[in-house]
Amino acid sequence: MEDVNKEDFNLEDLLHGEFSNYSYGTDLHPILPDSAPCRPESLEISKCILVIISVLVFLLSLLGNSLVMLVIMCGRVGRSVTDVYLLNLAMADLLFALTLPIWAASKVNGWIFGTALCKLVSLLKEVNFYSGILLLACISVDRYLAIVHATRALTQKRHLVKFICLGIWGLSLILSLPFCLFHQAYKPNNSDPVCYEDMDKCTATWRMVLRILPQTFGFVLPLLVMLFCYGFTLRTMVKVHVWQRQQGMGVIFAVVLVFLLCWLPYHLVLLADTLIRIHVIAATCERRNVNDQALEATRILSFLHSCLNPIIYVFIGQKFRHGLLKILATRGLVSKELLPKDSRLSFAGSASGNTSTPL
Repeated sequence: MEDVNKEDFNLEDLLHGEFSNYSYGTDLHPILPDSAPCRPESLEISKCILVIISVLVFLLSLLGNSLVMLVIMCGRVGRSVTDVYLLNLAMADLLFALTLPIWAASKVNGWIFGTALCKLVSLLKEVNFYSGILLLACISVDRYLAIVHATRALTQKRHLVKFICLGIWGLSLILSLPFCLFHQAYKPNNSDPVCYEDMDKCTATWRMVLRILPQTFGFVLPLLVMLFCYGFTLRTMVKVHVWQRQQGMGVIFAVVLVFLLCWLPYHLVLLADTLIRIHVIAATCERRNVNDQALEATRILSFLHSCLNPIIYVFIGQKFRHGLLKILATRGLVSKELLPKDSRLSFAGSASGNTSTPL
């Protein structure tokens, strides 16, 4: 450990838990008051990278998700149940993208926006994640019922889908409340202001509950649902050879894969951070600093997700391209000869047989 100023860190302060307000590089509060103080080792290049990525993701997400919402809402005739879920997914990504300029500015000047905005942007970030994985879990159930059990009644009652989406938004808000309630603007000594968790009034047990429960119900359980549903769905598709009639499943699998690639690393590192804070993993300064840098890197990766789905739709989603061309042709921006002849496709792909294939 590097030498520190004895006037700032003395043994008496350490014994009395004065370091409970010390932040060692992340936006999360140290869990235990007896944690040894460490001098943070941050990569200055990460500030520049985060600002550039945040601005690019903001612009791409603003354009891409707006187009996705426009295409789905204009395609009322061929809209499938899964299209409704994807519309809500685009809304969640768009709301989160609107916070990225604020995160970028805070990386340069520190958090100068106050506690209220700190709570709001933290809430939107978590709502984006939880609503995203819950919506993807609902899509997996919809595809499972439609393909494995050939059930049209449950998958095509759109009035039920609206209530399901409202329930997902409500549950996402509940799961995100701890991040909203405990995040606040704070200025550490000799450091720029930050937006981070302040849970000093909670016991160590409650701190773990407030971290583990949202991850369990908002990440692990939906992930298990997706693995179960898509496992049986793939087995059925291989068994009865319906790949050509379910072309849109490739888009859904790509959306799920991209979501996991962007968010799973962050939550694995967050789990490691939790284990360090409760001393399940030895809390050395080197390990803390490595974990802090990993949190920063994986946070940037999670930011990327909000702009990637529209890119998937452009390259894989046939109906999205057709819907976009139709809108452009209606405005006279492209020739109507480019429009597809089949207008019955759902946003995600083709409708065939007893199922409506998304995207």
